Amino acid sequence: MIKASYQQYILNFKHASGTSRGILKTKETWFIILTSEEKKGIGECGLFRGLSIDDRPDYEEKLKWVCNNIHLELPKLLEALTEFPSIQFGLEMAFLSLQASDSFTLFPSKFTQNQASININGLIWMGSETFMKQQIEAKIKAGFTCIKMKIGAIDFDVECKLLKSIRTSFSANDIELRVDANGAFSPGEALEKLQILSNFNLHSIEQPIKQGQIEAMAQLCSVTPLPIALDEELIGVFSVTKKEALIQTIQPQYIILKPSLVGGFSGSDAWIHAAEKQNVGWWITSALESNIGLNAIAQYTFNKQSALPQGLGTGGLFTNNFSSPLQVKNGTLQYNKNTTWNLELLTNKI
Repeated sequence: MIKASYQQYILNFKHASGTSRGILKTKETWFIILTSEEKKGIGECGLFRGLSIDDRPDYEEKLKWVCNNIHLELPKLLEALTEFPSIQFGLEMAFLSLQASDSFTLFPSKFTQNQASININGLIWMGSETFMKQQIEAKIKAGFTCIKMKIGAIDFDVECKLLKSIRTSFSANDIELRVDANGAFSPGEALEKLQILSNFNLHSIEQPIKQGQIEAMAQLCSVTPLPIALDEELIGVFSVTKKEALIQTIQPQYIILKPSLVGGFSGSDAWIHAAEKQNVGWWITSALESNIGLNAIAQYTFNKQSALPQGLGTGGLFTNNFSSPLQVKNGTLQYNKNTTWNLELLTNKI
């Protein structure tokens, strides 16, 4: 017989992190803990306030419902949680954890054996020109060959100056550059800004305009000089039919999958299937989960065998994260089997 409980946890940023939505100092997350005889499983429900479709007043009430109805089969639970993608993700993870030999090897592979790694992008957070330049130099020194820069919060000319300074020293063959606008451009100015950005030999731009402007985004994708990747656009699109319709209508060059925001592994699988049917590229990104959620996403991502750099390097952002085997080294995410998990901060439940 399986018993379930849940627990809230607040992650604290080492440094206030800037996005086009404002400054982040803390990140709320929730854990589902399953017990069955001597075994325990843990899953992270990576709620992202202000971004997740399930950022709603009845979120904790739904977690209680899950724990009270854990006797139902997983497919039935997931179906009942359609509008709560982060809880779907945490539940899928918790059941895999319960079945795993050590609670954390959810998808055994060469990655979990430390025989292979995952190429990842180095993330540059918004801030002053000096701060952003320091981050860029540090990422390059740390061995990253793909850098993702968040844009849209400071002056556009300053952001272009930063991109130009990178390209002056590093060609597109040396460093792959991605930018993420988080919907910061208006539809009227987007194309002009994309034309300017295309001078810097960028790999792609994420979500140049706000989600929900389907016709404007479709038009932009049809004439863009720079590959466009949909990110927030995928949030809140639940059915397979609607997923396929969105991709067919917009025809983006890429989509970006955040399992916490799109319904976990099953939701990500559905998006990948819909994208590949339309020859649309994709990669996977974490969404400020703790190392528990990042571990699950990384193992799932490795099994997908994408050739593109993934967006998985967020584990070191928090002061009170859980020590884990995950390590960022030479621009890759690696799994050091000699490093053990430490969940002391959750011991009252685990």
